[in-house]
Amino acid sequence: MDKSLNKIEQTKGRLSILATALLWGLAGVCVKSIPWNSFSIMASRCGIGIIMFAFLRKSVKVKFNKYTLFGAVMMSITGILYMASIKLTTAATAIVLQYTAPVFVFLYSVLFQKQKPKLSEIFIVLTVFGGCVLSFIDELDPTKLAGNILGLLSGISFAAQIIGFSDKRSDSNDGMYLSNIISFVFCLPFMFFDKNMAFSKEIIFWVLVLGIFQYGLANIFYAKGCTKINKLETSLILTVEPVFNPIPVLLVTGELPGPLAIAGFIIVIGGITLYGILPALEERKQKNKIIVKK
Repeated sequence: MDKSLNKIEQTKGRLSILATALLWGLAGVCVKSIPWNSFSIMASRCGIGIIMFAFLRKSVKVKFNKYTLFGAVMMSITGILYMASIKLTTAATAIVLQYTAPVFVFLYSVLFQKQKPKLSEIFIVLTVFGGCVLSFIDELDPTKLAGNILGLLSGISFAAQIIGFSDKRSDSNDGMYLSNIISFVFCLPFMFFDKNMAFSKEIIFWVLVLGIFQYGLANIFYAKGCTKINKLETSLILTVEPVFNPIPVLLVTGELPGPLAIAGFIIVIGGITLYGILPALEERKQKNKIIVKK
């Protein structure tokens, strides 16, 4: 009975993370459909996010220390860079460059935590780097290049966010709420100088979709799901996001990345997926060796 209940909870967890990935994947189509600048979009999204988080927390107060603050600041920077990247390059390129974060976490662990890298891990890192290069060289005009650089920077800040929130002294729940406040306060003034600021039924629709579903509801699902399944399974299911992200963009706006960007996209997602399942494969291999010896 306990096992069956556990399986039901795991299934709920997987469905919650899948819903998270699909909702997060709406970022591209929302940003492409709203004519405002990236700061205005970020301010509106975080404004809605603050209200939703405060309602769920049943409090507007937030407790934090320097570790939580670091994660929150990195999360804010990641969101701002990612929004700007989507505006300046294709949605597919922006999301795949952000998903290089695990590679930067790996490099951090090797260079600063002095962990010894395995040959297979080095190979995957080089593969992902090759995919990023393809995404970069697909569009070399100044506008797209700027978006690509911002997308890569969002991957670096996303890695810093992961490192910050992974610290036992930080609180990711408080950090997420604090991040919304920081982003809202920083981005709000830009709304008053936004030349593209306009309101229509269509624009309001996409702003609400972005704030309520793509961000607010997605993070609720994420908070529930990641407590029911392990980090490895969570990270693997979340790779649905970059795969799904370009589809609604293509259907709504007709945007299609170039052939080299698509090739880079496939290589990066494949590399990140392999990086995610590598520990499980190696652990299984180690167990099989022990069984054979017995």
